Amino acid sequence: MVTPVNRRTVLLAAGAGAAAGLSLPVTAARAHGRTGAKVGFTLNARVLDGGEQIVSITLGATRLGPIDPASLTTGTFAVHARATSPIPIAEGDQIFSEYDVDRPVTAIRLDRRGDIVLDLAYGEGQVGGGTLGYILSRGRNVRLDLAYTITQTAPIRRRDGRPVSIASFVQGKLLNPEVDAFSHHVSRSGMKYRLYTPDRRGAHGPRPVVVWLHGGGEGASLRDDYYDNETTLRANRGALGFATPEAQRIFSGAYVVVPQSTSFWMEDGSRFAPLIREIVAEVARRHPVDERRVHVAGCSNGGYMSLKMTTVYPRLFASSVPVCGIVASLTPGGPQLITDAELAGITTPTWLITSRDDPTVPPEPNTIHAHDLIPRSLMTLYDQVVWNGHRFNGHWSWIYLARNDPSSNGTRVWQWMAARRR
Repeated sequence: MVTPVNRRTVLLAAGAGAAAGLSLPVTAARAHGRTGAKVGFTLNARVLDGGEQIVSITLGATRLGPIDPASLTTGTFAVHARATSPIPIAEGDQIFSEYDVDRPVTAIRLDRRGDIVLDLAYGEGQVGGGTLGYILSRGRNVRLDLAYTITQTAPIRRRDGRPVSIASFVQGKLLNPEVDAFSHHVSRSGMKYRLYTPDRRGAHGPRPVVVWLHGGGEGASLRDDYYDNETTLRANRGALGFATPEAQRIFSGAYVVVPQSTSFWMEDGSRFAPLIREIVAEVARRHPVDERRVHVAGCSNGGYMSLKMTTVYPRLFASSVPVCGIVASLTPGGPQLITDAELAGITTPTWLITSRDDPTVPPEPNTIHAHDLIPRSLMTLYDQVVWNGHRFNGHWSWIYLARNDPSSNGTRVWQWMAARRR
């Protein structure tokens, strides 16, 4: 039988939800009248260090007339959320992070337009707010189908004192400004990618490029043609970090390119390398790119691919930052994925990052071994992964790169990258 697991261990990509509508309970409707209004709402998401969550809901209330904010309390509306897999789950398989829960409303307010905003309880490790599910047998994240149901449970009033009741609520888009700032693209070879374009106002000259290579969970889900071009941005802040105002200031405005594997990078790094190179060339043709300042970074499977790219294209990148990258086979007795000779031959400036307590990619035969062989490489080795007081899985050391935490002799990793030239 299918075993849904309601916990949020791996958290990624979001899906647009289906329409959800509920009438106001009859007793409440009779008590304060009915307008028969149908109100649409959006789901507002944020990518935390552990993945994307729905953090608030905006009700399109401006059409109801000016609402008296004094009539709004956290008990005015109830929110229920259901998240299910977008693809069938095989019998006996598991999907992590499906849920069917009530979402507590922690605050309610009117925004500048006069729409009603419901702030929801959310946080690292909290079940019931994520937008992604992890299918165990595939080792992949998928965008969950989200269905939110809203019920008005108490009266609200207009500023003129007239009562307002809402007959139904219709679910609309999922909005995440950081994710939505990346445009969708497909290369000529069919590889999907997302692209952040820096602000060109007041800028002169070509811009650098940061290529972010995702982990294994964010590639296409095998055997079912699930290939969404979404999970790469919603699973963690790896790519988003480089599009923040802080990073953009450090890099003087950078394009951020996020290719998505049609399976997983380690399946065939030599085959994927030219496809990634094609995307870089495509961006360079269409935008004012400084080809002396093309950087590559990636986590886990993408950490492997970051190293692989510098062995295949030794003169392409100004810097490489592999995070918890894979060098040795994770299967006992398997072949070395990147040979010692290849590592020793890397000439691209390289900064490796990992955590000693990584339970997925052991640091010694991978990051530490690579650091010993790559000439003049830097390495940041954490004891564990902790951010804002929350301890994460030790494999998630990409959180540190996304927050520009690693440093060497007083120089942080983003500044180090930005200073490199090919």
